[in-house]
Amino acid sequence: MISPQILSCEAPAMLPSQPLLHTAVFALTVLQALASNTFIAAVYEHAVILPKAAIKPVSPDDALALMNSNMDILEGAIKEAAQQGAHIIVTPEDGIYGWRFTRETIYPYLEDIPDPVVNWIPCTDPTRFAPAPVQERLSCMARNNSIYVVANIGDKKPCNSSDPSCPKDGRYQYNTDVVFDPEGKLVARYHKYNLFIPETQFNYPKEPEAITFETPFGKFGIFTCFDILFHEPAVVLVNKLQVDTVLFPTAWMNVLPFLTAVEFHSAWAMGMGVNFLAANTHHTSISMTGSGIYAPDGARAYYYNMKNEDGRLLVAELDSHPRLSAAFPPAVSWSSYALNVERFSLNDNDFGGLIFHDWFTFTELTMPEGNRTVCQKDLCCHLSYKMSEKREDEVYVLGAFDGLHVVEGQYYLQICTLLKCKSIDPNTCGQPVEKAQTKFEMFSLSGTFGTNYVFPEVLYSGVQLAPGEFQVLSDGRLISKTRPTKPVVTVTLFGRWYEKDHLKQDPQLPAFS
Repeated sequence: MISPQILSCEAPAMLPSQPLLHTAVFALTVLQALASNTFIAAVYEHAVILPKAAIKPVSPDDALALMNSNMDILEGAIKEAAQQGAHIIVTPEDGIYGWRFTRETIYPYLEDIPDPVVNWIPCTDPTRFAPAPVQERLSCMARNNSIYVVANIGDKKPCNSSDPSCPKDGRYQYNTDVVFDPEGKLVARYHKYNLFIPETQFNYPKEPEAITFETPFGKFGIFTCFDILFHEPAVVLVNKLQVDTVLFPTAWMNVLPFLTAVEFHSAWAMGMGVNFLAANTHHTSISMTGSGIYAPDGARAYYYNMKNEDGRLLVAELDSHPRLSAAFPPAVSWSSYALNVERFSLNDNDFGGLIFHDWFTFTELTMPEGNRTVCQKDLCCHLSYKMSEKREDEVYVLGAFDGLHVVEGQYYLQICTLLKCKSIDPNTCGQPVEKAQTKFEMFSLSGTFGTNYVFPEVLYSGVQLAPGEFQVLSDGRLISKTRPTKPVVTVTLFGRWYEKDHLKQDPQLPAFS
């Protein structure tokens, strides 16, 4: 038996110190990433443990106990991702404390998050700033597993009467994303700019933030949930700052037919030409599910589950610099084809219908194959199609919308869509539909878009994506690449007219920024 004295004497000569060990592991991680043009990404969809509804704030200890319960689950996912070789993992918006809060009751869950320029590793220096047990634990998760960790927490910043914008309670509260590198260092902090209507517990920053950071496997940007629908920061990060990968913590409530999480996020990655790592919360009672790892050429992995409350870890390989990849899609002139084709049909029986509060113009596909056109304002949508068979119990329409969406925010849209109606009653066209039975032999959809930002969506029955089964041609046509393998719910070109955002200001409407 070896004595303790011998062990204590020999250990320094045999084993590196803990800091040296972490440095060596981090260096190995960097070398591995540099040696390849790809990296391994992970996202975790988390069934969040929610706080009990409260009128008064809970104690800091009770708040931390709830957050630790969620972080216990997240830590397990982070360890599993690291074991599978992941270099980075994204966790959801509200993933550590949930969302049942007022401005007052969320306060015990907030921490003061410093600017990353302070060069801080909370795991090894937890007392440098005010107590920050959540940041310390997240930092240690990253450090102990040699992986970038992306999480969403709450930031608090004191203010006083010298600041005319200072809230009455003397503090700003921000919905905040943080990123820790494989050494546990805080390398990014992002305050959500476009708050969703119920987020009254938070303030929005005075100016939008465009947050990026460099890694051995590309340039990364980050924003949160509702931000995706607005020019700042989403378009700025991709077009101006040229990030390779977007990190996207979200608490996304699915809205059929166009805005289910997996459908829209996959389409956004394709339309913008970036990698997109989307981690959603999982709460089926409010239609929250749908996470994915998306590349410009389609989904690499995704998860959508409305049947139970199971979370899910996704891991997939991505190109570090997708714009340099041979698989990177060609540039698209979205209106090129549609502007140079004569109108397919003059429809005497066009009719209107609502989709998510927007008034569409529809025309029914009455034949098993054909060419159809429908127009609204400046947008004309052209469709060529062939069904395997025309069913009497299912109705499909071609629809167009060109206008300002104003319900939970204000933003201009141009949408061309082939979609299944909920029933054979035309009044149900545009209502949410998950299932279909009609298969198509082919489809080709295009539109006279005024925007350069168009996101191609193909959604099959059961809210399933169609990676590899469709493509966008350089002239703006969304076409079936092969015969579609499953019944179609919708084929959509979702145009977001970011260029017109500066026109939408209206002081009479509530501020959603």
